[in-house]
Amino acid sequence: MPEPFRILTLNSISACGLERFAPRRYEVGPKIDNPDAILLRSFDMHNMGIPESVLAIARAGAGTNNIPVAKMTSHGIPVFNTPGANANAVKELVLAAMLMGARNLIPAIKFAESLEGVDIGKQVEEGKKAFAGSELPGHTLGIIGLGAIGRLVAETALRLGMNVMGYDPEITVDAAWGLPSQVVRAYSVEALLKASDFVTLHVPLLDSTRNLIDAKRLSVMKKSAILLNFARDGIVDEDAVIAALEARKIKSYICDFPGEKLKGRQGVVAFPHLGASTREAEDNCAVMAASQVMDYLEHGNILNTVNFPNLEMARESNYRIAIVNANVPNMLGQISTAFAGAGINIHNMANKSRGEIAYTLVDIDSPASSPVIEQIASIPGVVRVRDLALRHE
Repeated sequence: MPEPFRILTLNSISACGLERFAPRRYEVGPKIDNPDAILLRSFDMHNMGIPESVLAIARAGAGTNNIPVAKMTSHGIPVFNTPGANANAVKELVLAAMLMGARNLIPAIKFAESLEGVDIGKQVEEGKKAFAGSELPGHTLGIIGLGAIGRLVAETALRLGMNVMGYDPEITVDAAWGLPSQVVRAYSVEALLKASDFVTLHVPLLDSTRNLIDAKRLSVMKKSAILLNFARDGIVDEDAVIAALEARKIKSYICDFPGEKLKGRQGVVAFPHLGASTREAEDNCAVMAASQVMDYLEHGNILNTVNFPNLEMARESNYRIAIVNANVPNMLGQISTAFAGAGINIHNMANKSRGEIAYTLVDIDSPASSPVIEQIASIPGVVRVRDLALRHE
């Protein structure tokens, strides 16, 4: 029986995902030595020594800021995530936040809790006028980022009778096809901010999106506008938001990222990072992450990584080689020459690149010997070679 794959878990992972790892083929747990893969949620890996045995890392969630992605890329390690698996959970929280903001529910609750005495009814009637709000239909929701979450938010807002404007210069063709036709395209962040009563952010935290909402952009928003951030805290300049709230340039800021600067600020509502905190979302993320890791370890297929190209190839042979290499000319020629020199016929081959990294799957008609594997590994620019011959129990 072949040695089982070893999966190290750095956080508590939903049993729905862990159950996908067959016991005879996988060892899974928080105390695994020399793991083939690492499965995590929010654990910070930046100061962690990554074992040399690791072939893949998968986060049961969308963001990967807690993982040293660039370092993993240089070592030929794909970093998987689970985009869309928690989309409904985040969508529902965004909807709740819009309703809270529109109806001034948080300050109204605080007011109700402060009431004392025998004449509470009278105090309510006298004080409730301060918390009069507005209804959602007819108001405009601006969505920055039209991925899985942004599209769900757009669909829900339209069903509620809202006008929806979207901005996403990086939108994929598939995402565009899935977007409701009623969504009005904004050609700039500023145009969206000027037109919106509510603005919700659904973009990853990158160098290009850090402080995306800054003082200059806040200055063009409506004074009655509500800013929602359930993406990443660094996308919004907190100092600029605080200044805008104090100057009454926007109505409120509702986010999923509490912090010392925001604590106790009027107009701020901060949730304790609840975006994906539902049983269903945690189950979906765990199942998706586990499935992607298994497919990569066993067959070399890649889907949903933040640093490698997507590449899936149906098995046409028991013998498969996976190669991670620099995206440079003549790499496929050198790989093919190595197989030809050993008298090995290539049955099928697929190659994709993403930036400076490229990935190749090769199905061959006969086993590749260690010298052939070593020859391919020695080609300048090759980072990692894996023999994925089917395991027989």
